[in-house]
Amino acid sequence: MSPVRLLHTADWHVGKTLKGVSRIDEQEQVLREIVRIAREQEVDAVLVAGDLYDSAAPSAPAQRLVVRTLMALAGTGAQVVVIAGNHDHAATLDAYRPFAWAAGVTLVGAVRTAETGGVVQFTGRSGERATIAVLPFLSQRYAVRAAELVANTPAQNTGAYDQQIRGVVGSLTAGFRTDAVNLVMAHLTVLGGTFGGGERAAQSIFEYAVPAAVFPVDAHYVALGHLHRRQVLAAPAPVHYCGAPLAVDFGEQDNTGVVLLVEATPTTPARVTEIPITAGRRLRTVHGTVAELAAVADAVGDALLRVWVREPARAGLREEVTDLLPNALEVRIHPEFAAPAQASRPAGGPGGDRSPGELFHEYLGTRAVDDARVEALFARLLDWAAEGDA
Repeated sequence: MSPVRLLHTADWHVGKTLKGVSRIDEQEQVLREIVRIAREQEVDAVLVAGDLYDSAAPSAPAQRLVVRTLMALAGTGAQVVVIAGNHDHAATLDAYRPFAWAAGVTLVGAVRTAETGGVVQFTGRSGERATIAVLPFLSQRYAVRAAELVANTPAQNTGAYDQQIRGVVGSLTAGFRTDAVNLVMAHLTVLGGTFGGGERAAQSIFEYAVPAAVFPVDAHYVALGHLHRRQVLAAPAPVHYCGAPLAVDFGEQDNTGVVLLVEATPTTPARVTEIPITAGRRLRTVHGTVAELAAVADAVGDALLRVWVREPARAGLREEVTDLLPNALEVRIHPEFAAPAQASRPAGGPGGDRSPGELFHEYLGTRAVDDARVEALFARLLDWAAEGDA
């Protein structure tokens, strides 16, 4: 028989803005391209490994775009299986589960048992059977009791989360068959993975990482979401992050957006092909004096820009730069040209580009507090606050 053909994508982050600028038009172009690829490749299933949205409370335009895209993917004849990521609101996805099912889309918001929807089975166009164990993002506050977070060391909490994930994956994959293509789809951080640059740190580091050994050796393919850089991890089974198809911020400007075409049979290893995503505007960082920036203005095209000006600050400098480079979303003075009074803090304000966790770490230093558990608890609070936005 012909192999089962899958399209693996994740981390759409629909609704994400960049420096206050909406990118919904770009996101629509990217998702249209993904639908076109699914149709042209005649895939049996599309696996969306979490973070459809950038916010747990997405805007109406963001929701319309995601719904239209999922229905268009189902319209190609493919099985469409979607899990919640850490940016998604799991309960909302589950609330729409019956409607999505009627449209040919399987939504899984919260972690489920094999008997209640944690395992999805389908038959490919060639007649080959496939089984998908699905693991949406699992917040540590549901995996480890709050009392343990307070009493345990970070290492102990890491072990507890690791064991929870192992238990869930083991339960979901216990029914893997030798006569089917066995798949795992999850949204999480695997140790050894490289960050793409735009992930939510509080839900990626500390006790959220697990080893690749949590996945069973009899999995033909493990489709991961969460880390935005395309990468393959050393593991007993083929473990792949497809990465984000569109760079979400300047930290990801060097990433290449792709979707992955996966082909496998019960008796052959998965063959993975990267298909580039060409839609969407590129992100670029440029450096130079005003004169040097003027010289590259024609070469940057329609890219969205972060600009480091290699001149001292002066009145009207920003306007000069944006007149030359209308797509400059961020204009900063290079640190070596910053005034001495500003040298002790990053340009752009007291917090600069530092994350809340980094600022809190600095604050603890001013209070002579050196306890990793306090920082871990702060990360959990960020996690809870993010979820509470919905």
